[in-house]
Amino acid sequence: MRIFIFFDLPTDTAEDRKNYSIFRKKLIKLGYSMIQFSVYSKLINVQTKKDREEKKIIKILPNNGDVRMLFVTESQYQNIKILKGEKTLIEMINDERKYIKL
Repeated sequence: MRIFIFFDLPTDTAEDRKNYSIFRKKLIKLGYSMIQFSVYSKLINVQTKKDREEKKIIKILPNNGDVRMLFVTESQYQNIKILKGEKTLIEMINDERKYIKL
């Protein structure tokens, strides 16, 4: 199963930019990888981890902005069509291993 985090956070003030940076760094620390700007993804191997991951994200939510979470199966994700650009290095590694080893 793959988890996607989509976010649109304000960056108008210095404090907004700091909060954006903190949220992004916390996502990376939790094992999420950037797919595109403001779109992060993480591969989990068991559906039961779904609720746990959601709770982790809720704990790090910034005060302002828009954050969304989407769960898709790996087979659904494998059907993604890249119209322009290429898979990221992390996506290529995951395709081979089916998990990220850090």
